[in-house]
Formats: sequence, structure tokens, C-alpha cells
Amino acid sequence: QVQLVESGGGLVQAGGSLRLSCAASGLTFSAYAMGWFRQAPGKEREFVAAVTTSGGNTYYTDSVKGRFTISRDNAKNTVYLQMNSLKPEDTAVYYCAADVNNLNYGRTRSSLYEYWGQGAQVTVSS
Repeated sequence: QVQLVESGGGLVQAGGSLRLSCAASGLTFSAYAMGWFRQAPGKEREFVAAVTTSGGNTYYTDSVKGRFTISRDNAKNTVYLQMNSLKPEDTAVYYCAADVNNLNYGRTRSSLYEYWGQGAQVTVSS
């Protein structure tokens, strides 16, 4: 049974930081690229960041570039999203996801990822 479990969400003031973690089990973690998506109420699910299997390449949506950092620790079966300089518009449920194709077919479409976590709420207050 594959499980992706997010943690580290919460409430933070604008300008603050949070670090999300996603712990994976039931799969060969090092064989999967990992991504982060987010969804705010009434909005479409949005690509945030992705990292290839060994951590050698990272990708970000323009709205978070320079503020967020994705990383992974394959020995711990965990992917992270460090979020700095948070803005109210970052408020959303954040999901981690796993791509067996190592982003070779793209990285921004939800359908590319076959396993998903249940999400972690991030709320940024003004």
C-alpha cells in the first residue's frame, strides 16, 4: 500500500516561513520524481514545484520562484518544501505527489503523477 503523508502545515503570518514534509512508504522512493501542488478554495489545483529522482533538477512555478525550495532525502524517503516570505495568496491545501516517469513527460499536469498525499493546510494571515 503506497502512502504519502504530508506534515508541517499550519498558520503563519505574512513574511514568515514554513517547511512541509512528505513521507513516502510502500514504493521505491528513489525511483520517483516528487512534486508539490496546491489548491485554494474555488480554484484549480496548481503546480508548485518538482524534483527529479536524485535531486539533481528542480522546477518551480513563477509565483513561488525565489521564495520556495524543494528538496529530497532519499535515505529518509522524504521530500520537503521550504516556504519563505509567505504571502496570503499562498494559502491553500498543499499536496505531494509521485511521478514514476521522472518528469520525462512533463511536470505541471496533475495527471502525470500516480500517487498523492491527502494534503496539508497552509494558512498565511495578513
